[in-house]
This record gives sequence, structure tokens and C-alpha cells, in this order.
Amino acid sequence: MKKYIISWIVVKIALLGVFSFFVFSEFQSSNFAQVAKSPTPEIVDDKINRPTSNPFEGDLSRYDKENRADNLQIERVMNLLQISEGKTVADIGAGGGWFSAIASKRVGEKGKIYAVDINKNAIKYINERKEKEKLTNIVAVLGKTDDPLLDKNSIDAILILNTYHEIAEPIIYLKKLKQSLKKGALVGIIDREGNGDDHGIDSKTLIKEADKAGFILKQQYDFVEESMDYFLIFEVKKDK
Repeated sequence: MKKYIISWIVVKIALLGVFSFFVFSEFQSSNFAQVAKSPTPEIVDDKINRPTSNPFEGDLSRYDKENRADNLQIERVMNLLQISEGKTVADIGAGGGWFSAIASKRVGEKGKIYAVDINKNAIKYINERKEKEKLTNIVAVLGKTDDPLLDKNSIDAILILNTYHEIAEPIIYLKKLKQSLKKGALVGIIDREGNGDDHGIDSKTLIKEADKAGFILKQQYDFVEESMDYFLIFEVKKDK
């Protein structure tokens, strides 16, 4: 009888140990999952607290209208961004590829244009345009809302045309863009004054956000028309 009681106690202790092990393992896994999912302080701090506009999903051919290039003075824009033969350029928020097609001819066969958009229909449209117009140096990129998905140290110049106000988390996005830039690369942003959700963004707000992302304003112009109010050129801040 004594042996039976001792054996029963041993079994009970063993079962209790197994149970404790699984409970502890589950607790550790739960805590690890919570830690892994928690955003870093930097990402939380980079999130904006202002409205943004819904990305355009309408007729992509609307931007291919007569005199748009003249109204925006797009050749002058490319000159100021130092876009020339052989350069690699990113067109952020490319839409139907209007600027990509123009820049494609400027950089020539030795250059490359990355037409980035988050709209799958836009990517399809750009690829069809690329084939139709024989623009072999254009690469359509389906980006993410917080990441353009461009290779590091690959881009000479960027143009964000009438799109910045649609970027949901612009500081995070600009930091990703910064990683893709070659040394001395320039970032141009053309937009109009607004409050974020009216398809425009206050230029002072934009400059502050760019500063937080690690950029410094190099030049500012107001010669662009076509319902646009300003053309800002940024470069990466130099290390102190």
C-alpha cells in the first residue's frame, strides 16, 4: 500500500511538471509574439497625424492632355533634377506613365526609368504603353503604400508629381526612398497647396516631413502650372 501511494505521488508530481512546462512555454510564446508585433519607437514617431487624399483610381489617360508638358515646364523640371542621358530615374505615383514616357526619351537606351505605383491597373497600363510606344527602358514597379520597393543606391533622380498628398505615411515612405538614392541624387516634388485630403498639401508641412525623413530643401520654384502651386527639390542631409 505504501509503495502504491509513493508511486501515485511520483506520477502526480511528474504530471504537474509537464503541465507547468507547457504553460510556461505558451506564456513565453505569447510574450514573444507581442514583442515581435510591437512597432519600433522610430516607426511610431514617424507616423503623421493629418489627413491624406485617396489615391486616384480613375481614367489614367486623363493626364495625357495637350499642353500639359508646356504648362508644367517639364523639360525645365528635368534640367533642374539633372536628368540626362544614362541616368536612372524613379517616377513615384506614375499613374499612366505620362512622365515616365517623357523621361524615358531623355535618359535614352543607357538610362532607366522606374515607374512606381500602388495601383495594379496603373502598372498594367504602363506595361501596355511601354510595349505600344517601344519604351524598353521603363520598368513598372508595383510598390507598397509605405515602400516604393526600389533597390538601394540605384536612383539618380526622383519626381513625385501630384502624388505626395496621397501617400498615407510620407515620412516612412521618404525614408525608404532615401535608401534607394545614389550619392548626390535629387528628389523633386510637384504639388499644390492644400490640407491633405483635398488633393493638395501645404508646402510648409511637406518640407517639415521631408526634414524629419532626412532631407533638406535645396531649391523651391513656383513656375509650374496645370493646377500645381510649387516645385520643391530636396537632397539628402549631409552627415555632421
